[in-house]
Amino acid sequence: MSEDFFLSKAFSQSMHPLKVVPYYYRASGTFDQDDITITTLVTFNRFKVFSELVKHYQGPISATVHVKPSSTHVLLDALHDLYASTPAMSTYVDIHLVLTPFNRQLNTWRNAARLFARTEFVMMLDVDFAICTNFRSAIRASLDAKIGRILKEGHAALVVPAFEYVKQQDGLDQKYFPRDKQTLLSLVKGKKVDMFHRTWVPGHNSTDYPRFYAAAPGEVYKVTQYHPAYEPYVIFRKEGPPWCDERFVGYGGNKAACLYEMYLSGMSFYVLADHFLVHQSHPYEEEARKLERKSNRKIYQDFKEEVCLRFV
Repeated sequence: MSEDFFLSKAFSQSMHPLKVVPYYYRASGTFDQDDITITTLVTFNRFKVFSELVKHYQGPISATVHVKPSSTHVLLDALHDLYASTPAMSTYVDIHLVLTPFNRQLNTWRNAARLFARTEFVMMLDVDFAICTNFRSAIRASLDAKIGRILKEGHAALVVPAFEYVKQQDGLDQKYFPRDKQTLLSLVKGKKVDMFHRTWVPGHNSTDYPRFYAAAPGEVYKVTQYHPAYEPYVIFRKEGPPWCDERFVGYGGNKAACLYEMYLSGMSFYVLADHFLVHQSHPYEEEARKLERKSNRKIYQDFKEEVCLRFV
């Protein structure tokens, strides 16, 4: 069986034409199976912040890069320059290409990054978030504890709470981001930092930020008020949990759909109260977001009905 034929079935629910090229660049490093691979999506305009993620994480990353036919040579030349100029890139990062004229097939890209990850655990993360604390070492050290056993069984997703600067200009440079919880809490108290997407409360409110602020060191607590729009950044077992539904194209509902199906399948979500992420500010494509969210709202409603029936 040819690779192209196999992948055509693996991504048969995606919009076509589409060609997936796994391991266009393959990291030279070797990874322990109990390590955590960050799975992420990268477009041409996110190359700079991608390099920041690689430099700060210093661990395995499986990245899907979108390539449009109209800009193939320019993008691949820039990708080569990025890979060659960032020392940690060749050690830690596997790059997979998705060649398609369609923008923002985000769940297809997520599935590709997860499929080709080379460790037992993965973290589904947007590329424009800064890794501020060493959750990776903390999780690996606790794999024999109760929460670690649930993670290994595939029954848990670990939430790393997400934050953003209230003033966009304050969140442009990661070297000024907080690197410990005490500093973060000072910024929250000073109203300089708040929960991510604070204007869309259902997206992250289930994390229960007041409890996060008050939590004792080392505390891990369960999400008890799950909302179908909840879309945190989570760590989970690569094999076992449902895959992201690939009918979603564009902004709105795509990541929430991934996580909602995981939740309905029986997975529980637990918040790591010592750890956090901070979003690096960037302009949004507001007109595209408005149109695509309108389309995906109807798709998500149909999806919720279908997936609820599937797990009844």
